[in-house]
Amino acid sequence: MSIFLTFFLLLNNMFGGGASTGHSSAGLWSSLVGASHQPATPGSEEGEPPSGISGDPQPNAPVVKGIYVTAYSAGGERMASLLDLLDRTELNSMVIDIKDDLGNITYKTSNPKLQELGNPQPYIKDVDKLMTTLKEHEIYPIARVVVFKDSVLAKSHPEYSFVQKDGSIWQNGNKDKFVNPYREEVWEYNVEVAKEAAKLGFKEIQFDYVRFPEGFEKRADSLKFTKNEQSRVDIVSGFVEYAKKELEPLGVRVSVDIFGYAASVPAAEGIGQDFVKISSGVHVISPMIYPSHYSTGWFKQKDPDKAPYETIKGAMDDTHKKLEPLGEDKPIIRPWIQDFTAKWLGKGHYTPYGAAEVQAQIKALNDSGVEEFLLWNAGNRYSEGVKY
Repeated sequence: MSIFLTFFLLLNNMFGGGASTGHSSAGLWSSLVGASHQPATPGSEEGEPPSGISGDPQPNAPVVKGIYVTAYSAGGERMASLLDLLDRTELNSMVIDIKDDLGNITYKTSNPKLQELGNPQPYIKDVDKLMTTLKEHEIYPIARVVVFKDSVLAKSHPEYSFVQKDGSIWQNGNKDKFVNPYREEVWEYNVEVAKEAAKLGFKEIQFDYVRFPEGFEKRADSLKFTKNEQSRVDIVSGFVEYAKKELEPLGVRVSVDIFGYAASVPAAEGIGQDFVKISSGVHVISPMIYPSHYSTGWFKQKDPDKAPYETIKGAMDDTHKKLEPLGEDKPIIRPWIQDFTAKWLGKGHYTPYGAAEVQAQIKALNDSGVEEFLLWNAGNRYSEGVKY
């Protein structure tokens, strides 16, 4: 299983896994004092499990059926065709990159902290105009914020990252750099990004890469980085709960993307993802259950990519079972599903994905009692003819 998990994490990373400065933690955590539950934080003792969501800040939100939209698409010519797709179908939401996979803020901003740490780029030329357009088309706007995979911040602040013995910043095989979830400055910054997105008019903040780098447990001892006695799982779930507490007063939902297999196996201690703990601290959980990302044998399928219905149904059965202990406190389940062709699996092990395959995944969700979903295609080219 460990070999598969490593392979899976590397695939996912393709598509979309220092010394302390003495910075005071008083300001960051003072807002949590007096709360009914205090989460685990970088400067505190291990906290209790989160107590569940406290209510939906978007009670009038639609049943979300959405697509992923890069900042390039949102600010470019492709946006017109994507708007047309949503106007013509039951799709009603866009997940738009506001802080992308490199760590760039994707629009020009006057926020000093975002200017300093986020290398703002004008991919979205006029973000206010974009928000107006989404509202005119009755599109539910979700801001995607990539959290701990952040080459921009790691390069400018190596002390926030993972440093090798030779003094260089560690990077993975794709040359992506990560920042350290133990650093409170990283928490503050990403929540600041989310707060500005909320003020722009986004109704939901979707955090992605809420984890340590893939295979981190195998290299942690060789890297220099700030840490304390808390486990990686507690640090990651602590960030999620902190973000939710900070953002709820702004009336936005908090959602988190998580590996689909996390619902089918014990907690991924190495990368710090525990499906139940993270789900306890969000309004929406989005497991990435792309059939292409499961290997032979999962859900009794020789080639899961060629069995979209069976694979999604099996993943949802595991998800429901995993979240059952949360009872009424479990979040909305809104999975990411596949609208791309996984040619890298090799001849005979994949199938071209189009309307029929997308439809099969949606049917599996509906048969599992799940109405909401998000479609992933990295190039933002979505299949025509699907009955959503």
